[in-house]
Amino acid sequence: MKLDRTYWTERYSDGLTGWDIGYPSPALVKYVEYLGSKDLKILFPGSGNSYEAEYLFKKGYKNIYILDIVEDVLINFQERVPDFPKNQLICSDFFQLDDSYDLILEQTFFCALPKEKRKDYCLKMINLLQPKGKIAGVLFSEEFQKAGPPFGGTKEKYEKLFAKYFKIKTLETCYNSISARSGRELFFIFETK
Repeated sequence: MKLDRTYWTERYSDGLTGWDIGYPSPALVKYVEYLGSKDLKILFPGSGNSYEAEYLFKKGYKNIYILDIVEDVLINFQERVPDFPKNQLICSDFFQLDDSYDLILEQTFFCALPKEKRKDYCLKMINLLQPKGKIAGVLFSEEFQKAGPPFGGTKEKYEKLFAKYFKIKTLETCYNSISARSGRELFFIFETK
């Protein structure tokens, strides 16, 4: 199975979007309450329906960029949030993106990538982040029995991977996951070294 634009477009068109909770992730909403500056340049990679970006935009954050490989979700977002700048909607492969950000917010993108892409993910994140830039979000804290996506992991495996590339500021059980994922997610904040 090739996890490419066609695969993800078909998942959306067939309604096979179990990752989409239909509203902003409580963990990310809580985190952004403490951001301070609304001028931060923020990226949402593999954004899907981008409820978190919509939430931030309505809270006055204007320097938000939404990236997804599926054009339809970006079109749907534009219809839902017509005032959002079209030039900040990016239909592209994450690994082809060439820009820099203060913060990258992540909910279900990492777990959608095959495990062999995890080092590439880390290297690309470093490339995209400003000095002292951060990535924050949630990761599954379990290994899945069935073939992914999603692809899971354990706290120990994540620590081993991410510590090579980032300062681990936070990596702990997410206390405000949605009920279906309660006790199954880790909240993280990683900063560039």
